[in-house]
Amino acid sequence: MTLHQLQAVGLKNQAVNFQALPPLSLYIHIPWCVRKCPYCDFNSHEARGEMPEAAYVDALIRDLEQSLPLIWGRKVFSVFIGGGTPSLFSAQAMDRILGAVRMLLPLDINAEITLEANPGTVEADKFKGFRDAGVNRLSLGIQSFNDTHLQALGRIHNAADARRAVEIAQQHFDNINLDLMYALPQQTLEQAEQDVRSALQFKPQHLSCYHLTLEPNTLFHRYPPSLPDDDASSEMQQRIEALLAEQGYQHYETSAFAQPKKQSRHNLNYWQFGDYLGIGAGAHSKLSSHDSVLRQARYKQPQAYLEQVAQGAPVQTAQSLSRDDLCFEFMMNALRLNGGFSAELFSERTSLPLLLIRKELEQAEQRGLLKRDLQRIAPTETGQRFLNDLLQIFLRE
Repeated sequence: MTLHQLQAVGLKNQAVNFQALPPLSLYIHIPWCVRKCPYCDFNSHEARGEMPEAAYVDALIRDLEQSLPLIWGRKVFSVFIGGGTPSLFSAQAMDRILGAVRMLLPLDINAEITLEANPGTVEADKFKGFRDAGVNRLSLGIQSFNDTHLQALGRIHNAADARRAVEIAQQHFDNINLDLMYALPQQTLEQAEQDVRSALQFKPQHLSCYHLTLEPNTLFHRYPPSLPDDDASSEMQQRIEALLAEQGYQHYETSAFAQPKKQSRHNLNYWQFGDYLGIGAGAHSKLSSHDSVLRQARYKQPQAYLEQVAQGAPVQTAQSLSRDDLCFEFMMNALRLNGGFSAELFSERTSLPLLLIRKELEQAEQRGLLKRDLQRIAPTETGQRFLNDLLQIFLRE
């Protein structure tokens, strides 16, 4: 057997063995919204009648308590409250949730605590209450400042609501993200650019610009609207990127743009393959221990989740990741970062040597999708635009 073959066998049989655990974040899922958008494939449910707010908050706290043995003693560096539409819940509910987080976990004193909100659920007093509860970063689901496009997307707010929501948010928060979408039904290049210009009038610290895609199990997938073709949507993307670069925003991830030092710390932890505990209906977790990496998914239906938490068993599925899983999932996240990742980070977050994916790295480099040196590995501009093709190289059967 050759030296290379011996190395390959050794790598294949290498066990996971972490010298230090990755940073830890907390994700909290609120599953209800006013109306399900036709493009949305998240675990969200229309609120028909009164939401069981108090019971759900009780369940979240109990879920967190039951999860403590998996993360005992580990500091939490960021919290993200997503949905659904978390801003449907009262400020008092958020205060209870975050109070329990601070009581049960060693929360970093400078932790980033983000809440998602939709303009159609904005109230000035509620935003002040969210800030008083400890939320220090707000993410507003604007999507567009064009009434026609908002209607086509099934949003419950209009352009005036969107502007008012940003103005109210800025009275209470100094770290705000605005979500926008492009390649919308019947959208022109000029309209896509105008949405970004409208957002820039508010000088938000962070912008997320997503290409509308037709996801399975959505209304748009079953009844596809007329969307801009690939050339038109590509031109929109390039125009948006150029406009934001002119305004000093750093394009640090596929869809994320930030003012200097205002990147989303919570999302960066995902992309750098950090750990996260997810609580709430349908929430996912990735948790490392000394010799394994565990994936969990909680029950998706809110009522089922409430019942399972009461029984002490909110986790529906759990599995330990294999070495191939770890390699692919690391690359699936880290290659979303335009600046790529350090060679050391791969070993730190997977406990595996980079040599394990040597052939895949060489293939990606030969195809012009990846660039690397002794310190850093990053997607090329072509790799950024054809990210799925790049990731496919690292997916082993």
